[in-house]
Amino acid sequence: MPDPFSDDAPARLVAEERAGDNSAAFTVSEVSQRLKRMVETNFAHVRVRGEISGWKRAASGHAYLALKDADAVIDGVIWRGVAGALPFAPQDGIEVIATGKLTTYPGRSKYQIVIERMELAGEGQLMALLEKLKAKLAAEGLFDPARKRPLPYMPRVIGVVTSPTGAVIRDILHRLADRCPSHVIVWPVLVQGDGAAAQIAGAIRGFDALAHGGPVPRPDLLIVARGGGSIEDLWAFNEEAVVRAIADCRIPTISAVGHETDTSLSDFAADLRAPTPTAAAEIAVPVLAEVANNVATLGLRAERCARRYHERAGERLAALERVIPRRDALLGPQRQKLDDLAGRLGLALERRAVAARTQLDRAGAALRPAMLTHRLEAARQRLDGASRLLDAAHPNRPLEKGYAWVQARGGGRVIATAAAARAAQAVTLHFRDGMVDVRVERTGGRSYAGDKPEQPSLL
Repeated sequence: MPDPFSDDAPARLVAEERAGDNSAAFTVSEVSQRLKRMVETNFAHVRVRGEISGWKRAASGHAYLALKDADAVIDGVIWRGVAGALPFAPQDGIEVIATGKLTTYPGRSKYQIVIERMELAGEGQLMALLEKLKAKLAAEGLFDPARKRPLPYMPRVIGVVTSPTGAVIRDILHRLADRCPSHVIVWPVLVQGDGAAAQIAGAIRGFDALAHGGPVPRPDLLIVARGGGSIEDLWAFNEEAVVRAIADCRIPTISAVGHETDTSLSDFAADLRAPTPTAAAEIAVPVLAEVANNVATLGLRAERCARRYHERAGERLAALERVIPRRDALLGPQRQKLDDLAGRLGLALERRAVAARTQLDRAGAALRPAMLTHRLEAARQRLDGASRLLDAAHPNRPLEKGYAWVQARGGGRVIATAAAARAAQAVTLHFRDGMVDVRVERTGGRSYAGDKPEQPSLL
């Protein structure tokens, strides 16, 4: 009989309890749960150093990644609440130290680290992250010098984004009061720590959203300021949200973050970088006394220029007066010519009068009374002959001898033929003592006026 505990025991088709078995078979879920409890109990708090790989933010807000070194890889997950509070934006290739607990994911039979805190593994990694973000934003043109706008010479309203309790705002206000008192609006924000970047970006966009003529004056110039500190203290001004807010702002902006040696990405995005917040105030406005002095100087220069122009004009006029001829010299020839013409005119008129008188005398001698009488008599005879001829040729003269002349009815044309009378049918006979209307009829091939030739019918 074969030994049931021997490795050579034959396999059975159906599993069954064997003599000597002291434990029941586990389910997969039971094994997974036991492993999960064991891993979470023994690795409830761990810190893992590794390079980020495969960083991905899901739509749910949770983040997934892997931490790796030269020989191994471990998956990691960051729940939404923790992912939103990370002090930097994780990127592939950045070495970090992740703090959390190990657990298993039964659905895929693997273990992973649930990250509760993530930090950069040294300032070198922080600078590497900064350089990557800088290269990315520069490639988008956010730091292009062509985007820079000139600052207003004397802004009426200045907006300041900074902490309301630090020395920075006091230095700015004091410097502005010394140089040129201005209307300052402070938007208080956190300048470091959790939520600082979001507040700074929100303040910049809030100032930019103010309308002209609204209840809150829209600034003509913005100053984004913070005092000095370590790179971690100034990190909020390197955040992408802040840099994009400054680049998108339509109000000219001065970045005054840290001391002279400190440089942040906000400096590259702003229209002008100031080495310190105090320097930003000095750049923002001119010295009022200097402005007044400049105005006075320009006024004096304008007055001198006007005076010099007047003097030069007087000199030119005097020079012209010296070369322009005198009035008598200009009008002398014309006056002499006028006198000459006046003398000639008198003589010409006298000669013309003499000639006209001679012509009149000659014509008057020809007008003798006898000659005039003879001419008038000859003209009267010619007129009488023409009158007699006209009287004899008058068309009514034959009517006194019994003749008449025929006219178409209604004052029409004169009828001279029988055919025209037959065509007219109604005619008017003109006699010496009046007119008679008659109707033309045709009888026996001959036309008569009325029933009898000698008695025309009257109409």
